[in-house]
Amino acid sequence: MLLERRNPAYLDSRPATFAALMEMYEENYLALRRLCPEPARLPPQSVSRVSGALDLHLEVLERTRYTTTLHLTYHFDHDGEPRRQPDVRVRMFHDAHQAEVLELHCRGIGAELAAEMRTGHPGLMCRWRHNRFLYKWLRYCLRQGHRFRVDASPEVVALD
Repeated sequence: MLLERRNPAYLDSRPATFAALMEMYEENYLALRRLCPEPARLPPQSVSRVSGALDLHLEVLERTRYTTTLHLTYHFDHDGEPRRQPDVRVRMFHDAHQAEVLELHCRGIGAELAAEMRTGHPGLMCRWRHNRFLYKWLRYCLRQGHRFRVDASPEVVALD
């Protein structure tokens, strides 16, 4: 008997359901917790430095009992102008163990917009694209060795 192996929904390039998006939020939360094991104790700003990689900048924008809102980015100097890319704001929901990209800017057109409206979840494709990007970027940062630890490890610099 042959067994069919199905990939997790968050690996698909297009969302099948709202539930698949929620699954991706859970995966992103787990990756953020590996990147920032103690978000409640992070300083307001810090930088993770890894040899051979770009410095990863983290800013804690807001902390509440159940959420932490973070800003993650790299800093570039483009023709003397500072530039932040990617420039991602993420809210971690600690009670639900989910993380969602905030400040989405998407514009649907044509068949894609019509298909999205039929799902009954407007904005699903937009949220999928942004959160799938976060999924991939967080794993890339983790593979490079980035971590934001609260202890006195030399790879994290608090910018207070």
